[in-house]
Amino acid sequence: MKCNTTHAFWIVLILGILILGIIAIMATAGLTPPVITSITPTSGTTAGGTVVTITGSGFSGTSVNFGSTPAASITVESDTKILAVTPPHAAGTVGVTVTTTRGTSNAVPFTFSDTAPTITTLTPTSGPVTGGTAVNLTGTHFTGVTAVNFGSTPASSFTVNSDTSITATAPAGVAGPVSVSVTNPSGTSNAVTYTYSSSSTAPAITSLSPTLGSLTGGTSVNITGTGFTGATSVFFGGTPATTFTINSDTSITAESPAGTGSVNVTVVGPGGVSNPSTFTYMAVPVISAISPTNGPAAGGTSVTITGSGLTGTTAVSFGGTPAASFIVNSDTSITAVSPAHAAGSVFVNVTTPVSSSNILPFIFT
Repeated sequence: MKCNTTHAFWIVLILGILILGIIAIMATAGLTPPVITSITPTSGTTAGGTVVTITGSGFSGTSVNFGSTPAASITVESDTKILAVTPPHAAGTVGVTVTTTRGTSNAVPFTFSDTAPTITTLTPTSGPVTGGTAVNLTGTHFTGVTAVNFGSTPASSFTVNSDTSITATAPAGVAGPVSVSVTNPSGTSNAVTYTYSSSSTAPAITSLSPTLGSLTGGTSVNITGTGFTGATSVFFGGTPATTFTINSDTSITAESPAGTGSVNVTVVGPGGVSNPSTFTYMAVPVISAISPTNGPAAGGTSVTITGSGLTGTTAVSFGGTPAASFIVNSDTSITAVSPAHAAGSVFVNVTTPVSSSNILPFIFT
């Protein structure tokens, strides 16, 4: 009886172990390895220390490798998010992987760089001494930037938008130029000049050139005047310029936005808003008829050109030869005097600050 009991015990034990094994196999059957969908940022310094956010799924019970090198540290925030700190690594691109008891994930590229950042442009290049100007920096190797300085003063705040773009808020400063630089663990960039303005006087516009432009926008308008250093915006009516560049304290180049009719152009600076200067939106010129349609080769024929969008016409051409003279009677009418020209048929067209018109034939006899 005792023997039978012992055998039964071992049979039950073995069956129990088998059942537990089967349960374990069933529990893990069908579970897939972790999956990485993205990492941010995708590059960092060779010195390591970049905090990389890894998103995906199946991250429980995890290790993270950069190439074959384990992450310096990891924080598994959830089954779908890991914060991993890059280890020191030679320059180059490696695959980032996540490993759990269910296997290793797909690899997502991460680039180690030993290059200091480079600044190519600042926009705008000036602002008030009170600070607060949002300055966009473009360049290279901005991922992992740890500081943006205006002279020796740190930016009030900055955001690394991408490896080639940073938006920094200028701190308060004193009137005059300072050098803006950015720093990452590999070094400090070249310096680009930013100018603080102490002006308490509103900017003043003396002229615009041209004063006419296309309804669709895109006209490059040179604004001359005074007090433009530190200008924060340029408006065409109530619409901001598409872009603008402060060339100097007396010159701004602005690109007109789309608009209609005549609007007031104004410049906003630390000292206030400038006086307005008129800019007029125009349609593309169109010629619908010319009369007469012929004249002697000696020239001197008075030709009436009708159409639309003729206001501001700067040239009338007969086959590439300028009209002897012309008068813009209205937006729909021009009177031009034909030049001397060899006999034959030529095309007449008009040009405005917006563009050149279509062409219509005129015959020199």
